[in-house]
Amino acid sequence: MTANLQERLAELPAYLGGHLLLSLSALFIGILISLPLGIYAARSERLGGTIVNVAALIQTIPSMALLALMVPILGGTIGFGPAFVALTLYSILPVLRNTVTGLQEVDPDMTEAARGVGMTDRQRLWQVELPLAAPVIIAGVRTATVWVVGIATLSTPVGAESLGNYIFSGLQTRNWLSVIFGCVFAALLAIILDQLVRLLEKSAQDRNRRLGVMAGAGLIIIFVGGIAPSLIETFTRQQAVASFSSQRPSGGPGTQPAGLQGQTVRVGAKTFTEQFILADVIATRLQEDGAIVENLQNLGSTIVFDALRNNTIDVYVDYTGTIWATIMGREDPVERTAMFIEMAAYLRKEHNILTLGRLGFENAYGFAMRRDRAEELGIRSISDLQTHGNSLVIGGDPEFFGRNEWIRVRDAYGLNALGTRSMDSTFMYGAVRDRNVDVITAYTTDGRITAFDLVILSDERQAFPPYDAIVLLSPDGAKIPGLIKSLTPLLNKISDTLMREANKHVDLDGRTPKQAAAFLSSKISQQTD
Repeated sequence: MTANLQERLAELPAYLGGHLLLSLSALFIGILISLPLGIYAARSERLGGTIVNVAALIQTIPSMALLALMVPILGGTIGFGPAFVALTLYSILPVLRNTVTGLQEVDPDMTEAARGVGMTDRQRLWQVELPLAAPVIIAGVRTATVWVVGIATLSTPVGAESLGNYIFSGLQTRNWLSVIFGCVFAALLAIILDQLVRLLEKSAQDRNRRLGVMAGAGLIIIFVGGIAPSLIETFTRQQAVASFSSQRPSGGPGTQPAGLQGQTVRVGAKTFTEQFILADVIATRLQEDGAIVENLQNLGSTIVFDALRNNTIDVYVDYTGTIWATIMGREDPVERTAMFIEMAAYLRKEHNILTLGRLGFENAYGFAMRRDRAEELGIRSISDLQTHGNSLVIGGDPEFFGRNEWIRVRDAYGLNALGTRSMDSTFMYGAVRDRNVDVITAYTTDGRITAFDLVILSDERQAFPPYDAIVLLSPDGAKIPGLIKSLTPLLNKISDTLMREANKHVDLDGRTPKQAAAFLSSKISQQTD
């Protein structure tokens, strides 16, 4: 517990700083967009309603969907960019609508009096209408602040660092302290910012300039204090890289260092336990060889691939079946080695991605049931599910039911009558154990299969493709001196049993992914020795 708490506290400066930078910058730009739009909409009978309706339409798009859509719209970019654009769009409506409402509710006698003393339209706006509408406008800013701070926690899957990193990783690894950290600090941040904006609202109502200055100063202090640790860390890292570069011997290729000393390598990972562990194994290996490692975790399956293709990350672990079905769009069954060769050739030719090799284990999809439930219904294979289809419910992660693998298995075995229930992969195993669903789409290297006495149904028609774990390098990553040499010793060293045991350390024994990675790294080192 103490080690877990120390890890969470060590992560806080980076996550809080990222959350503050993302939220406040999106709010600031959103306000800059909303105010002039609101002023125009309040004065335009023809277009005013249309402007507000467009902003409202954006608000109806689910936040996760909008965040994900920003990645392809911005050319495959992940990280701060797509999250910033999505949050800026989300911040517009409350400020825009309150600006329109505030200006339209200004007492006509006040504007008429201003006109009577000879004020121009601009003077009336800045000296009469906006000051009177300010409390209503700032109330909209308060609403936008709470919305944006909350939605920013969902930016983790598109690669933006935020307090959501606590929540997403905690859910996947069943680390409830991490989930609590993310929820509590996000809530505290929203409350503090809301109260500071409330002081701005009160200063506008009471015409109290001093109160407004104090609230503004508080916002600046929180913003600077929140992002300062991240800025210091980034500056220190850049100085270290610059110092190393200045000490390099000059000359041709023969004088370049053989190792990774001073090189920055970005390691990606998807959103489940195994990926966190493998990312830490890779990071540890690279750090031992002198690299400066940046981790980008909790990325969606297609998002992490696009990040590699666009050189946003340098290396991550994927699975042959995922590339085959999701990236290549192939549905035909192929023998394991033939699939690996064809997939590697495709990635190199189409995306200039290097397939370094296989890690040695396969984490395939499989349909799992409670052993006693399967025996009670006489179900041993996937084809047996068809007999009981109308009465059975299968649970799986939302991504699975949208993938080609599910469509292929469903059609191959005639499982259209099978009920489906989407849920986070964290809860799938408990759901089948507790009889909330009858079947789940399990990962075959998950330690909970054995612990919960589940049985994997045989896939006699081989509808599921092979899922060998493979190490992929981006076009730029493959050119990093020493990277291939550093990672090659990991290839063919991790068995299904070993990976399942490492996953069990996190999912059932309460250890952190770093601890599980240390266990896995030690086992790999023993094989190498």
